[in-house]
Amino acid sequence: MQPHLVDLLYRQSYAVLFSNFIIPLPVAYMLWSVVPGDTLLWWMAAIYGLTIARVLVSRRYFKHSRRGADQIVENARFWAWRFAILSWASSSLWGLLGWFGFLSTQPQLQAFTTIVLTGLVCGAIPSLSAFPIAYIGSLAAMLLPLAARAVMGDAASDTVYLLFVICLAGVNLYYSRVSYRSMVETVQLRFENLSLITQLKTERDKAQGADRAKSRFLAAASHDLRQPIHALSLFNSTLAALAERGDVKSADARNLAGRVKSITANLSGLLNALLDVSRLDAGIVTVAREPVALARLFDDLHGEFLGKAEEYRLDWTVVDTGCWVETDPMMLKRVLGNLLTNAFHYTDRGRILLGCRRRGANVEIQVFDTGIGIPSDQQDAIFDEFHQLNNPARDREKGLGLGLAIVRRTADLLGHPLRLVSMQGRGSLFSITVPSVAAPATPPVPESQLPATGLIRIIVIDDDRDVLDAIGLLLTVLGCMIYPARSAEDAIQLLIAAATGAPVDLIIADYRLENATTGLDAVDELRAYLKQPVPAIILTGDTSPFVLKTISDSGHHLLNKPIDGDHLQQAIHAILRPVRSKALLATSEQGQGVA
Repeated sequence: MQPHLVDLLYRQSYAVLFSNFIIPLPVAYMLWSVVPGDTLLWWMAAIYGLTIARVLVSRRYFKHSRRGADQIVENARFWAWRFAILSWASSSLWGLLGWFGFLSTQPQLQAFTTIVLTGLVCGAIPSLSAFPIAYIGSLAAMLLPLAARAVMGDAASDTVYLLFVICLAGVNLYYSRVSYRSMVETVQLRFENLSLITQLKTERDKAQGADRAKSRFLAAASHDLRQPIHALSLFNSTLAALAERGDVKSADARNLAGRVKSITANLSGLLNALLDVSRLDAGIVTVAREPVALARLFDDLHGEFLGKAEEYRLDWTVVDTGCWVETDPMMLKRVLGNLLTNAFHYTDRGRILLGCRRRGANVEIQVFDTGIGIPSDQQDAIFDEFHQLNNPARDREKGLGLGLAIVRRTADLLGHPLRLVSMQGRGSLFSITVPSVAAPATPPVPESQLPATGLIRIIVIDDDRDVLDAIGLLLTVLGCMIYPARSAEDAIQLLIAAATGAPVDLIIADYRLENATTGLDAVDELRAYLKQPVPAIILTGDTSPFVLKTISDSGHHLLNKPIDGDHLQQAIHAILRPVRSKALLATSEQGQGVA
């Protein structure tokens, strides 16, 4: 029995209860000359007493419903049957009217009795149909005495009344069934509407939260991008001013170059972090699980952060372990690296510790610090993009506010639970739980890279002349033969003009090209011309998850701008290693690039 139908049962009974106080009076007046007075008085007293009892039960029900819906849900059937039994008792009393009214042979009195019973039977449909068995019982209790009297009589009118009772019962049972279905549908629609309203409110809150987060994200990103660009512009102006005075001193040039390199590294770090977030949101990051020795991973992290620990004068401790876990080693290292970077940024004195504990079939890797700690009301927000504590000036020395956002996304992708325990002013404990595995019989040996020999022929497509010249110059210095072009059509013309017949080893194309074309279109066109599936690298500065996923789905290698020479060489090496005996870095004597 649905609790909301029980609620309808009680709420819609007030009209019937009210009629039970009024109708007995005219009925007693009409039957006074036919039925003994004492019998009528007892009948009226019984109806009034039972009606009062039903009112008290209804009041008690509503009192319970105000206390809590849980009690009504648990006792819905109990309340429904209590209502039904009282209704049956009341209907039985009204059913006596059908017997009393036919004690006399007066047609008008019999008609009056039939009209009253018809009104009561029909009027009970709205109030009792929420619990069909309650209405069926009440219908039977009210009409059976009248039907019995009609069967016992031998007048022609008795047969008419019997047929009337049968028709009345059939019609009312049909409408009771219809009413019940309507009530059930109404309740279901109500729940669906409430559910939709709740969903709409949730989506509205999400949209408002996303809008606020986007505004905060854009404001922080704009600040963090403008600052290094502003500094680069000033350093460039300084260099130009020094050049106008004459030869630039080597010390000044080295100083400016060092400052520019540092700023460029910071800018590159911010852009790479933004790209990491976009790649994770786009779902294009592939997890490669394998057995990982935590001892080796911890040793690498210890070496990476040793210099920072000495610079900050912190006690940097890594606890030895023999545990092996199953995870993606690069992703886990990035998670732990971001957690350690965060710990070093927010710890002024004391210690930072990296260790692990066994948790059943898992291993919990912990990063502990004695830093400033995190207030309880901020412990969810710190995993949002650009959310930082105690850094209103956006000091880049304290990070960019993206590390923990990347940690949470990466941990979710890996399926490794993330935990935070922190006390303001006392420090924090971040941990990630990873499945434990037994040490493999033969530990995996990293694949060694091959040395590079052999002339590599590369088509480079970019509609930006400066970028095209920069990539072309770099690859030429590295000993590659290049075909630089601003479109696939231009590249095909270069190949026709060169007429070397030598195969093309690689295509490097920017994603966004002129005339609303993309690097993917250019690669398809060049492959069709060359009649071979030449491997390709797609360069993009786009952080849109849709664009990143589109490139990833194409199967081509994706490199995010800005890139440096080392990353470009590594990508070329990784792509060409399977098809060439050696991958990159031919000396300038091995071939002259074509510009």
